[in-house]
Amino acid sequence: MFLLTALAFAAADVTRVALPADGGLPERAPAAVGMSAERLSTIDRVVQRGVDAGGFPGASVVVGRKGFAVWSKGFGTLDWTRRTRVSSQESLFDLASLTKVVATTTAIMVLYDRGQLDLNAPVSRYLPEFSGGLKDKVTIVHLLTHRAGLPAGRELWRIADSPAAARAAVLASPVQCVPGSCYEYSDLGADLLGFVAEAISGQPLDVFLQRQVFDKLAMTDTRFRLSEADAARTAPTEIAPPRGYPLRGEVHDENAFALGGVAGHAGLFSTAADLSVFAQMLLDGGEYHGVRVVADSTVALFTRRTAGHRALGWDTCDGGAGCGQFMSERAYGHTGFTGTSLWIDPDRQMFVILLTNRVHAAKARRPSQVIADVRNDLADAAVLAVMDDPDGVRAMPVSFRADLAKDWNRPLRSSRASRAAARRRAAAARRAAAAKKATTAKANTKAAPAGKATATKSKGTSPTVKKATAKKVTAKKVTAKKATAKKATASKATAKKVTAKKATAKTSAAGKAATS
Repeated sequence: MFLLTALAFAAADVTRVALPADGGLPERAPAAVGMSAERLSTIDRVVQRGVDAGGFPGASVVVGRKGFAVWSKGFGTLDWTRRTRVSSQESLFDLASLTKVVATTTAIMVLYDRGQLDLNAPVSRYLPEFSGGLKDKVTIVHLLTHRAGLPAGRELWRIADSPAAARAAVLASPVQCVPGSCYEYSDLGADLLGFVAEAISGQPLDVFLQRQVFDKLAMTDTRFRLSEADAARTAPTEIAPPRGYPLRGEVHDENAFALGGVAGHAGLFSTAADLSVFAQMLLDGGEYHGVRVVADSTVALFTRRTAGHRALGWDTCDGGAGCGQFMSERAYGHTGFTGTSLWIDPDRQMFVILLTNRVHAAKARRPSQVIADVRNDLADAAVLAVMDDPDGVRAMPVSFRADLAKDWNRPLRSSRASRAAARRRAAAARRAAAAKKATTAKANTKAAPAGKATATKSKGTSPTVKKATAKKVTAKKVTAKKATAKKATASKATAKKVTAKKATAKTSAAGKAATS
């Protein structure tokens, strides 16, 4: 039985999709899938504005609908030397956090689909090293929805001198709140999911994904740890990282590098063409060209909202995550720090892919604002180009975010100036608080009766002062008692004198009477 199961898995492993020779989806004219080519041309304008403004040297874009690529283009060049043009088919980009969904979440989906993983099981079932205290309450779902209570990340590259040490540091990460009760977007959670996939499959994460996902879909340009031969067509990233040399073809994320270049949160490289096949597989319910990766029910489960705006592994479109403002409520996707994004709208049977290297010596003062606007504009332009939407055709805006370029080059304050400004604000806040406190105290003193004023003042006094006050009060009481006693004694003495005088007077009167 075990042999038959193993042979079945082996047979599934070698089943592959037959795709166009140049890779990616087959192409169709926009009109053939109910879209407007004129409206889609807006994409060219907004993306090129991002390049011209210095937000990134180049970009790769694919918009797909109903099983076809309708807008597949490269913009600018791989770097600022302007030597190599970007190609949506061939140019490789560091996907950064798109790794979390294209790689790690997909691995978890495959294992769940096979019945090898329980989403509600504690992580410690698969990773015994991750146990004790609140860790025992962390489930797979908590990791997928970023509600495990883990911190956003740790500087593994500072504290670990080997991938094994970095892995140990991830496993030792503290759980800072009761799992499920708080939200913190965490790279560490994705890393743990990668470890879980390795523990269940018995294979390194990159090997498992290559066999079970990427090879099946003929995604020949999607992998971790590129070869030297790939460097020439790879978009460079950081020019002065902590590693001490410019990065090209090597993962940008320092923690992923510390983990050996293969990590649950970052490390994957791909082309826009390859990602278009992956996106279409999800739109087709986990299958593409007759090759099934996961069940359609698994795709539905992992891509619907589960906790807040998060799905399982995926994010959902709530209007501010880089998916514009017109995608449907069921749209899902993710972004990456290097300037990447993938958004899928199942209601419109479409997807939008943007790959850039905005971390490569950006010339714009605020490249993060540039990429944010271009991402949103790209998504909006794609949706606005749909001509057969049941809700009707939407009106095109007078201008897009990239046309306004708001805050793209607003001057940045130096760190020293920022710190000085922060200190001034803090000092002003302290002065304002002190003044308010003094005013309140003064008002209370005026408003309180004489008897209560003393009580009010004594509330803030120290224990020593309170004792001294108590002693004074006691002394006053003793003095008062003594004074009362003296008065009483004096009254008695006076009374005695009066009585004596009366007695003398009576005796004198009696003597006089006897004499007469």
